[in-house]
Amino acid sequence: METIVSVNTPDVKLSTTKSIRFLSLDVFRGMTIAGMILVNTPGSWEYVYAPLRHASWNGCTPTDLVFPFFLFAVGNALSFSISKYQSLGSGRVMQKIFTRTFLIFAIGIFLNWFPFVRWEEGELVFKHFDTLRIFGVLQRIALAFMGGALIVHFFKPIQAFGAAIFLLILYWIILLTFGDLTLEGNAVLKLDRWLLGEEHLYRGYFSSVLNQNIAFDPEGLLSTVPSVASVIFGYLAGKYIKEKGNSYEMVSHLFVAGLVCTFIGLCWDMFFPINKPIWSSSYVFYTTGLAMSILAFIIFLVDLKRIQRWTRPFVLFGKNPLLIYALSGIIVRIYGLILIDDTNAYGALYRYVFQPLAGDFVGSLLFAVAHVLLFLAVGWFLERKKIYVRV
Repeated sequence: METIVSVNTPDVKLSTTKSIRFLSLDVFRGMTIAGMILVNTPGSWEYVYAPLRHASWNGCTPTDLVFPFFLFAVGNALSFSISKYQSLGSGRVMQKIFTRTFLIFAIGIFLNWFPFVRWEEGELVFKHFDTLRIFGVLQRIALAFMGGALIVHFFKPIQAFGAAIFLLILYWIILLTFGDLTLEGNAVLKLDRWLLGEEHLYRGYFSSVLNQNIAFDPEGLLSTVPSVASVIFGYLAGKYIKEKGNSYEMVSHLFVAGLVCTFIGLCWDMFFPINKPIWSSSYVFYTTGLAMSILAFIIFLVDLKRIQRWTRPFVLFGKNPLLIYALSGIIVRIYGLILIDDTNAYGALYRYVFQPLAGDFVGSLLFAVAHVLLFLAVGWFLERKKIYVRV
């Protein structure tokens, strides 16, 4: 991990093509981080508006767009950074890729384990590694980045596109061959259960068949395969933006390509349902298409129309995305250590402040918005001190 105290970063007031293009990416990436915090920190999981919930299985809500959008942004940023490493030789490039993968994965494990203790029957007990969840959001980012970075380094763009299509089709075949597309019988669950055991998997999915929560990890190992394609598509979009520059032609082509990908995803949905938990191939096309269209619209506003005042909050999130996301997870876990009455600080803050102030659903939403603003302040502080954490 590298902490940069003073670097030349894009500023809202800059107007060169290169700077603005990076600004657009920061805005898009910052929007996804703000979205992650918003959907991950409701005051009460019992009172959450439908668009801020994940689809229970098949389907896609606005919340289900946040993570693939971030992976698309990872690939987009890769198109700017990978060219700087090409002259170093493959050995040095691979060292950088594997180092970054290890660090992000390790931070993910740390967040899953933190704060290393939990309340059990009124006492703090150590959280044993036997029940530690191995996979998670940062782990998925690490592995998807690694796969995407290796492919775009060793293959030409058209070959990388072919590799992404191959991965999506191969993944579809694997799921149909070694299981079904249900929560209880999919190949993602089978591989994770065989490899790690149920104790190391996420337990937030309810099975209507078994009438109980079951161990299933939405960031499982096998479903990382199609997420690599999400990164590759982001890389190809970023490379196209670099080559064409800021122009109406580039924006229109990017927007139309997004519509085509969305249409392909909807067509594939009839055979392979759009599904975030197993990261279905149709889900990759659908979310990639929406990401491309939205990014094209952001570039249109920021780069071509120079409407930039609204971007400032998102830029603050986008310049330190992984650090701010990690801090948001840490503070929620610290809440859990502080007991107040019959709940913890998280529940008490909602119960005694936000719920009386605005009611159940609105209070829960305001709780989440307050945390978005809290970490916006963190981003502002980091920007003021010129601290940018690169992993």
